[in-house]
Amino acid sequence: MKSAILTVGTELLFGQITNSNSVYLSQQLNNLGIDVLYHYTVGDNPKRLAEMIRQAFADCDLVITTGGLGPTQDDLTKEIAAEMLNDELILHQDILSKLESYSKRANRVLTNNNRKQAFLPSRAVRFDNELGTAPGFALEDKGRTIICLPGPPGEMTQMFEQKVKPYLQEKTEDVIYYKIIRTFGIGESMLETELKQWIDGQTDPTLATYAKEGEAYLRITSKRSTLEEAQAAVDDMIENINQKIGQYIYSYDGEDLYEVVGKKLLEKNISISSAESCTGGLFAKTLTDLPGISAVYDRGFVTYSNKAKMEELGVKAETLEKFGAVSEETAIEMTKGLKKVTGSRLCISVTGIAGPGGGTEEKPVGLVYICASLDDKIICKEFRIRNISRSWNRNYALLCMLDMVNRLIDQA
Repeated sequence: MKSAILTVGTELLFGQITNSNSVYLSQQLNNLGIDVLYHYTVGDNPKRLAEMIRQAFADCDLVITTGGLGPTQDDLTKEIAAEMLNDELILHQDILSKLESYSKRANRVLTNNNRKQAFLPSRAVRFDNELGTAPGFALEDKGRTIICLPGPPGEMTQMFEQKVKPYLQEKTEDVIYYKIIRTFGIGESMLETELKQWIDGQTDPTLATYAKEGEAYLRITSKRSTLEEAQAAVDDMIENINQKIGQYIYSYDGEDLYEVVGKKLLEKNISISSAESCTGGLFAKTLTDLPGISAVYDRGFVTYSNKAKMEELGVKAETLEKFGAVSEETAIEMTKGLKKVTGSRLCISVTGIAGPGGGTEEKPVGLVYICASLDDKIICKEFRIRNISRSWNRNYALLCMLDMVNRLIDQA
């Protein structure tokens, strides 16, 4: 089954609200084994809406719309859907009674435009709305199906989960199963090159590479007649991929790096503290986004100035004078001082030049030193980050810190 998602609402075109419905529906349809070919967004204009539905059905046998089912004059989705699939609207008395009761409880008068929500296509499969007043529906005609859902995300997601998913499951034969592998330290182009033998001429499972803010990740998807067959196909491919690029993989379940690190710290009960200069507390902020991390995260210092490095961490003035704040020597002293102050098993520090200014030929913007220690082991690495922007430099330094911690924990 091939599908298109059509979100309706001028407010979406104006950027007044985020179009989260398309993301949710794409994920759900793919999990049901339904291919999503197109995303459309159209304003509250009946002529354009009809044209988009007509265009979607040129390649798809399923169109799912969200929005335009309300009581106002510009809510015309069901009217256009009925017209396009050769049906007419009829009154559902029980829906009207529900609307009248709702208005009475709210001490309001049910207006004529509210009554229009009680009309649905005569052949429609009705999906009642437990959270709002506008019901959804499915309408079929000559091998084409349109499913119209309310626009508010809460109403739409509950209706899809409770009503639409069972309806679609009866119509689909295949099951899609996928895994997302997250990597760090290898670019998307190199990732594709390493996996070229499986990407070229792929059938099932399929592999797709993506880039995200300094990371690369891989989606492995199988479409089979049963979930067990799809899972087995994906697992077999993961074994092959792991042998090729396993040293770069940090998650097989699509988790962010900070989530992986946090879980490992909690599982092994390893206490951690951090001292940051160029990242300005980004490591501490990111790690403490995890619920329960207070069980292992002790404290963090933002020692931005030389004075702070000396007073809080005991970095020697002569070290700063001889090697500079951005140096391996300073990073090592920051970590040693941090361990002395906190007593944490794992201590990590970072110092660097985030930019856009402050760099020299010897020490360019993007130069970063990260030092970490776990028990008696201490490592310090130099990174020369590709200078895209201050934000990029800081975020990539954060990823480098998390990657270093992740690898240290695995050795514990």
